[in-house]
Amino acid sequence: MVVFDNHEFLTAEETRLNEDRKRKKYWKKWGSYVAERQWATVREDYSADGDAWSHFPHEHSRSRAYRWGEDGIAGVCDTHGFQNVAFSFWNEKDPFLKERLFGLSNPQGNHGESIKEAHFHLDNTPVHSYMKYLYKYPQRAFPYEDLLKENAKRGKEDKEYQILDTGIFDEDRYWDIFIETAKEDDDPDELLFRVTAWNRGPDPAPLHIVPHVWFRNTWAWGREPLENKPAIGIADENLLKSKHHKLGDRYVLLSPSPGVGPSGEDVQPEFMFTENDTNYELLYEGKNEQPYVKDAFHRYIVDGEKGAVNPAQTGTKAAAWYSFNEGGGVGPGECAVVRFRFSRKPETYLDEEEFDDLIEKRREEADDFYYHISPLPMADDLRNIQRQAFAGMMWCKQHYLFIWDEWANGDPSQPPPPESRKGIRNSAWKHLHCDDILSMPDSWEYPFFAAWDTSFHCITLAMIDPEFAKKQLDLFTREWYCHPNGQLPAYEWNFGDVNPPVHAWATFRTFKIERKLYGRQDLDFLERVFQKLLLNFTWWVNRKDVEGKNVFEGGFLGLDNIGLFNRSEPLPTGGTLEQADSTGWMGFYCLNMLNIALELAKHRRIYEDIASKFFEHFILISDAMTWRMGQKEEQSLWNEQDGFYYDAISWGGPWIQQLPVRSLVGLIPLYATLTLEPELLNRLPSFKKRVEWFMNNRCDVAERTMHSIRKRGKGDRILLSLVNKERLLKICERMLDEDEFFSPYGIRSLSKYHKEHPYSMDVNGQTFKVGYVPGDSDSGLFGGNSNWRGPIWLCVNFLLVESLQRFYLFFGQDLQVECPTGSGDYMHLGHVSEEIQHRLQHMFARHDDGRRSINGNNDTLDFDPNWRDYLWFYEFFDGDSGRGLGATHQCGWTGLIARMIHDTGVNCRLPQTPRTPSAGMAHYFDDILHRHLGGAQTPRTPMLSPRLRRSSTSRSIAARSDFDLNDLDGDEDEADGGFPVRKGSMAAPGMGQNGNSNGSHMTLSQRLMGREEDEKHLHAYINQQLEKVRLERGADGYSQGDEFEAHANE
Repeated sequence: MVVFDNHEFLTAEETRLNEDRKRKKYWKKWGSYVAERQWATVREDYSADGDAWSHFPHEHSRSRAYRWGEDGIAGVCDTHGFQNVAFSFWNEKDPFLKERLFGLSNPQGNHGESIKEAHFHLDNTPVHSYMKYLYKYPQRAFPYEDLLKENAKRGKEDKEYQILDTGIFDEDRYWDIFIETAKEDDDPDELLFRVTAWNRGPDPAPLHIVPHVWFRNTWAWGREPLENKPAIGIADENLLKSKHHKLGDRYVLLSPSPGVGPSGEDVQPEFMFTENDTNYELLYEGKNEQPYVKDAFHRYIVDGEKGAVNPAQTGTKAAAWYSFNEGGGVGPGECAVVRFRFSRKPETYLDEEEFDDLIEKRREEADDFYYHISPLPMADDLRNIQRQAFAGMMWCKQHYLFIWDEWANGDPSQPPPPESRKGIRNSAWKHLHCDDILSMPDSWEYPFFAAWDTSFHCITLAMIDPEFAKKQLDLFTREWYCHPNGQLPAYEWNFGDVNPPVHAWATFRTFKIERKLYGRQDLDFLERVFQKLLLNFTWWVNRKDVEGKNVFEGGFLGLDNIGLFNRSEPLPTGGTLEQADSTGWMGFYCLNMLNIALELAKHRRIYEDIASKFFEHFILISDAMTWRMGQKEEQSLWNEQDGFYYDAISWGGPWIQQLPVRSLVGLIPLYATLTLEPELLNRLPSFKKRVEWFMNNRCDVAERTMHSIRKRGKGDRILLSLVNKERLLKICERMLDEDEFFSPYGIRSLSKYHKEHPYSMDVNGQTFKVGYVPGDSDSGLFGGNSNWRGPIWLCVNFLLVESLQRFYLFFGQDLQVECPTGSGDYMHLGHVSEEIQHRLQHMFARHDDGRRSINGNNDTLDFDPNWRDYLWFYEFFDGDSGRGLGATHQCGWTGLIARMIHDTGVNCRLPQTPRTPSAGMAHYFDDILHRHLGGAQTPRTPMLSPRLRRSSTSRSIAARSDFDLNDLDGDEDEADGGFPVRKGSMAAPGMGQNGNSNGSHMTLSQRLMGREEDEKHLHAYINQQLEKVRLERGADGYSQGDEFEAHANE
């Protein structure tokens, strides 16, 4: 439960989270776990050459059964992906049924794989009690061929051709299809689905809405007995029954929909059945074992092939076909509505008013839950951005199934895979056995986990569901994921690739976030992951520092094309690439392991010895960043003249050549920063003794590169850092220069200096060159669908922000830097970190002119009332304009914007508003305080939708036998001087103990007393936080400084 002012706030969603955490109710059993793309994944690739894109193309996805998962639009399934619910549509113009989202494969796109649809993840709660998804479906024929041909014409220098560029949405001839899912009050197995399709066009238009319910194919591979094959059939009028040997019996009750034609008759669903089996006859000119196969519904609806579906009305895949085409279809501005229940109960009647009321109740509870995560006053636009970022994080949770042995060796009932396939990729990962719900980087473009992405995901996830965040971090260190040698798996294209070692950082931050926001301290989690990370740290030392000199290699380290050479391949020059970023990452890793060891040492003294080990190892890494061999005249990774860190090629001994490319590689050493609190040192005498010994006997090693460990900083702290004060200032000078790294929208990945001064090297007649490219990549390196030579990436910016805040914890207001460089404005590093966060938020926030930078000056996205409030969370952003690039639903690490809004949204000025060193934002803070410190605050502005149409079989509210005017006890009223609180939104004290989440057993007086107490504490918390902002009390409070390090008093 969220804790403010030492008071616990228990929303209805938090009650469900607690019940799930304590295993009282399995609220997370069903969720939005269905992938948006399963085709062309490595798991589905059984080719001889490892070309996953061509082996299982989009054209096969309609007719070919998947082996390792499923995909669909707004899909929901159980935690093992056995049974799935998703949606398909047809506009009577498309050549095939729209069952899944379309996009280009990597070879088809001029910048790699790319989705070519318009859909938005609008809402989703941690236990998926309420989910909302928007799909914009054209009324004209979908431009499949146009997208393919035009992108094929374009080169690496051109922008991608997107669906909005095709004109398919002109004249508003499209459908806004909102898909909502809600769970019942007390039963996580009861799910309600509502589809509301609004005709935005000027004319009536037909639409066919076809909900699908089906089972993942587990029977065709010869690995389970045939008697376990599931089935779906007719149980009653408008009622389906499914049977599964693990899920049991379930029912789908579908309601008739209100008609749209002149007859006024309801639209009745037509049921269809088939098997989720491959159509061998169509794809391979083979023979189908039985005639009813995966693509049956497309053939039945679009092609009119009546024999495609099973007349016996049974199968492993079922659908309900709603046709809204009478009289030309749905009128302009009108909607079609489909409702159904997915249940364990064989009920035969669906009360549509109760159904709609329950969905609305779940939506309001979602509002309350998310409001209490970030209760401080902020712009409505920022709150909307944060809410959709959280929603995207939840929609990117997917079921991931991969068992190496079965994948590599094939299945008993299938032809054996080509022998060459085993040696193409992942041959060393024989232990992998994945069957989990994982946080994916992107719901369509990256439907597979990536280890370092996941670490960033967990920072945002920990704010709303720390249990899920901890589960993610724990899984990657478990024996069925982590390699026996200690390496963490990278991603399915190459599990053995090397990602930056951010797992320890994410583990400790998740631990601290849960303790701060929820008042819980999970030391078992912290210790369990730490023990496994000791193995991983050893793997890094043994594999990436082969000469034992504390200067590390590492390969591409997630930064794809940032270097002069492909850093995952042997150098064309010979020698070894000594990487400033790899060494910086290892210093960072060392300090995070030290932080965790110190935290654990407060409870188990044995960890003081391990803390001492990481303390000393860090100092040796720090020393090696400059003094490789201990000789003062040698050249290393630090360039004194440029005031920057560079990668270097080493041929052994003193033979070394720096590669003077000003990139993120030279900023990453800033990450390795930590402050030691004096109170903590006093509490850990063994560790303190070792630190003092080092200060007295080895301080010469440390002080060659570090700030003096003899000199104490703000709060009598000790600073551990790879950079000393002088280097910090030199790096900041370049980093905050708007002609180098400092964009109006954050820190660039490559200095803009290289726009006019590209760096090149000729090797054996071949020229290698790095230049500033602010947008999409101009090469095909690493697939060509990402670019680290200029764009802005939120993940690395986030770590820079935290590092600056750590430096501020030590230096305080005494250390001022010019920001931006050359502006004449000076600020301390806490304010610099805040300025970077504000610039990052400015990419998303609506400007005075109504535009959002991420939209790239697209008028539809910026100004159209049916588009302007919906956002795409791109993978990276143009270094000059802030335009969104790459994957569009990268709520993984781009979801970090939700955390930044939480931390600094209260004082984030409008985009392009200048900040003066003298006035700052005092006028804005004064306005906030005057408006909110003494008066009522509205947590949200309700979005009122037109009342949805109901079928003629639905009872009106006046006819309901349970309706009583006396029941309207003011749920929507505001308490005097406080916040509007709905019934069940915040629990009275003690509610968490008896599990009463909706207050039904309390009198109205008791509920009001509980609300008043909640509001008093929340009001006090907001007053306190706003006063901190007003008085600029710095990073110790408002800027979350207490989340970074181990503290003695926690």
